[in-house]
Amino acid sequence: MVRQLVRNVWTGVFAVRLLCLAAVPGCAGPEVASSLSDDHLRIGRAFSHSRRGDSGFRTDTKTTLGRNTSRPAVPATLAIHDTVVRRLPPARSPVIQLVGHQQPAESLAELIQLAQWQNPRLVRLQAEAAAAQAKIQHVNKLPDPTVGANVFASPIETAAGSQTANLTIMQRFPWLRRLDAQAQQACFEALAIQQVYQAERLKTIADLRAGWCRLFVIARQIEVNQANQQLLDSLIRIANARLEAGDASQGDVLLATLELSRLAQQMLTFRQQQISQVAKLNRIVGRSSNEPITAPAQLNVTLPAWQYSELRRSAIERQPDIAAAVLRADASRWGIEVARLRRRPDVSVGAAWYAIDDDRPASGIVDVGRDAWSVGVQLTVPVWQHKYDAIQQEANERHTAAQATVDEVIQRYEALLQDLWAQAQAASETASLYRTTILPQAQQTLQSDQESYANGGVEFDRVIRDLRNVLTLQLEHHRAVGRLAIALARIRQATADDSTG
Repeated sequence: MVRQLVRNVWTGVFAVRLLCLAAVPGCAGPEVASSLSDDHLRIGRAFSHSRRGDSGFRTDTKTTLGRNTSRPAVPATLAIHDTVVRRLPPARSPVIQLVGHQQPAESLAELIQLAQWQNPRLVRLQAEAAAAQAKIQHVNKLPDPTVGANVFASPIETAAGSQTANLTIMQRFPWLRRLDAQAQQACFEALAIQQVYQAERLKTIADLRAGWCRLFVIARQIEVNQANQQLLDSLIRIANARLEAGDASQGDVLLATLELSRLAQQMLTFRQQQISQVAKLNRIVGRSSNEPITAPAQLNVTLPAWQYSELRRSAIERQPDIAAAVLRADASRWGIEVARLRRRPDVSVGAAWYAIDDDRPASGIVDVGRDAWSVGVQLTVPVWQHKYDAIQQEANERHTAAQATVDEVIQRYEALLQDLWAQAQAASETASLYRTTILPQAQQTLQSDQESYANGGVEFDRVIRDLRNVLTLQLEHHRAVGRLAIALARIRQATADDSTG
């Protein structure tokens, strides 16, 4: 009897498994998320599936309890960036091994390449994207069947014999359209997380570019400080020569020495800023903060011939933040469908087998010792309408919030681009003004007063004042170049331009 019981258990489980495979509909979502080589085609398929007449998907205002839930107008060519999600080993990650064996990076391109592999935030978002993709594979599957067995210590006596044991197997079938809607919602949520990863990757690249520009500016400030110290040393020698000749006072030498000490103190500040900036760059890359980074020798930056309207269009079409917001809005739209289908009942189908012993005399009325079978169906009855109204209301409000987020993100990038483009234009004009007009005039004034001081034509404090002026203007020129480069890096981030350079 035990062997027959086990055989019947496996037969029932296999039958339920076949029934489950035949009943679950295919989901377009996993196709969308598993391969992003044809993103527009696959997302278009998901959108068309969501609007099929046979899907029961509602887009009218009645579905959303009177709210207008139409999607905000976004370009039809909205780009969904490709994402390759790497599955990191659980024990030792190749990212950790890379830190120990990689030589110190000397170029911005190398730093960007390292950061895309090692940055902890990018690694975390990759893992979250992989988790979201894995969710798609199970969210539309049926729950496990339930198998039960009873052996009666005191058998149930019947006319056909003693009932000594029974076996039951049951499979619950949620509303299949609801499973399909949940899979579609998971697909869009997974795509949204992948766009979040792309946005963070662009931010990491922009942070490296901005930090690289700051490192360049600090290096140039150090060079300017050293050059001015050398110039001041020559002025001190001239002042000492004139002091020995009786043509200058001791105050000139003391004033020059004080100015030299001020430059030395400024140099200490620049060195500290350089160390801090290298540590920040290493943190973005995702490695030890004391790894050496060589400052760039030159920074070729010019203001491109861009137009704000072009930048805005590029950002709306290509920015992953905007794409993620749109995908979340579509996911919340499927959430409305899931909430609506929560009102549909779940069906449970079960079968039972009863073991009957052959312990009765033969009878012409009943079949003594013949095992009994039964088949049953159970149905949930969604009678608590207030609960389902609240579930529907929650889904509607989440969709409204998601739509508002799309508008908010677009407006934020519009304002950001307007601000960054104005900063870039102002920094370019300022750097050009310093380079072509202000700095040459200040240097010419210093040179003229320096020659006049050697001949006794001007006072020494005037030469020191000219030197301070040239130093300040040189530092401001390099800062203006740095501001231009940083503004352009942030514009490239906002417009999703991740090209090397």
